[in-house]
Amino acid sequence: MKKIIYIIMFAVVASFTACDNYIDITPKGAVTVDSAYTYYELVLMPNRTYWPTCYALLTDEQYCKESKIMGNENTTLDGINYTFNENADRTQLAQNNLYENAYKYILRYNIVIDNIMNSVGDERIKQLGMAEARLLRAWEHFVVVNTYAKAYNPATAANDGGIAIMDKYDLEATPSKSSVEEVYTFIKNDIDAALPYLQETPDIAGHPSLAYGYGLKALVCLFHHDWKEAEEAADESLRLNGELVDYTTISKVTSNTNYRYTGGKSGNPEVLDPTTSSVGFTGTLMYNYGQISKELTDLFDQKNDQRYALFFQNNNGAGAYAYYFDAGVGASCWLSGATLNRFYYSTVGLRTAEVYLIKAECQARQGDINGAMSTVSKIREKRIKGFDVTTVSASNTKEAMEQIITERRKELLFGFHRFWDLKRLNTEPEYAKTVTHVYPQLTEGMQPQTYTLRPDSRLYIIPFPRSARERNPNLTLNTDE
Repeated sequence: MKKIIYIIMFAVVASFTACDNYIDITPKGAVTVDSAYTYYELVLMPNRTYWPTCYALLTDEQYCKESKIMGNENTTLDGINYTFNENADRTQLAQNNLYENAYKYILRYNIVIDNIMNSVGDERIKQLGMAEARLLRAWEHFVVVNTYAKAYNPATAANDGGIAIMDKYDLEATPSKSSVEEVYTFIKNDIDAALPYLQETPDIAGHPSLAYGYGLKALVCLFHHDWKEAEEAADESLRLNGELVDYTTISKVTSNTNYRYTGGKSGNPEVLDPTTSSVGFTGTLMYNYGQISKELTDLFDQKNDQRYALFFQNNNGAGAYAYYFDAGVGASCWLSGATLNRFYYSTVGLRTAEVYLIKAECQARQGDINGAMSTVSKIREKRIKGFDVTTVSASNTKEAMEQIITERRKELLFGFHRFWDLKRLNTEPEYAKTVTHVYPQLTEGMQPQTYTLRPDSRLYIIPFPRSARERNPNLTLNTDE
């Protein structure tokens, strides 16, 4: 069995090298598999990765060292994004592999979906494999539509250009884009079809659980403005797994910390999807993607909020940290040594903390202000030493939302979260934000600079990669570039 799986894996991976439409795939010959369990094992793909270089600096969350940006305002995505340069031509620049990876994963899940029910084996395994593949296919489409199209807006979604929906394994297809509304309908249908068959506790570690399934439904419904449905899904997810790690009991992240990379009981119990990760927080990429801005740094109680105290350091760019950020700007650097191989610091996959925040937002939007603040308190009491529940209060929806948005910024660092949040909230005038990046005069001969990102900026819509557009002429841009 393992030998067959390895052959399939090689064929699938090898086929991701060229494509006639929108992903790089070349058929390498037919491989016949007749085992349901073989297809089921294909669903599990550890370390699915999403490089943040096309969007990470388009937020108010991060700081990028002056010397890394100045002179690159038109030539690199980081330079364009950090300086909010709308005059640059992003369409001709080489991008990262986020788009290609997402469709590679979709291809893999479609192989399972198209074939598992006709395979030989246990009917339960067939239904389970089909359900998990549909759930993860939904997630990948959600990633792509929220990155490469407009944020969902109920007033315009039916006409807003979306992405190519891939609902079957077809190497010859050159699909046209579906609308944003059509993509969300497809995603929600996949999730609802999967939920009845998911396991509460997967037999094999790493496979998606029912709690993850309901958590993903809550996330999608939140973005789709289905507040009641999102809250109900969040409640169901939290009923199955509502555990939060108590950061206040961790004095220091060491090699003995019991929340290392998930796998069995020693893993982080908050992590609902342990197989996704956002790459780029180590080594030479730290200067871009391992920092948080002064604005975000100042939102933390740096002494008592353990989300800051355990994982970040601000020493004004002194010592070893001088390589990563400039002195005096007030940015903070992620302590990679405190988390890599010691604490599973999930940045992309769903966590129970995010599900609580989804529930809180839905409560606030439906007028349950006290309930929303109580839900937020559940997170804060596990994160802040000496937390006093009376410090969390609001008198109306807008005040509650402002607290929830701030809590999301502190809890859901890195990954897609803030980029997607800014996009979706910018469709609502009461929550829209103009983002600024300020460079003081740090380098001799340079003048202070302030860069501004408007809520309606086209930069929030990442262009489809040039290679994808060349292979599929039906994949037209969602911006006016």
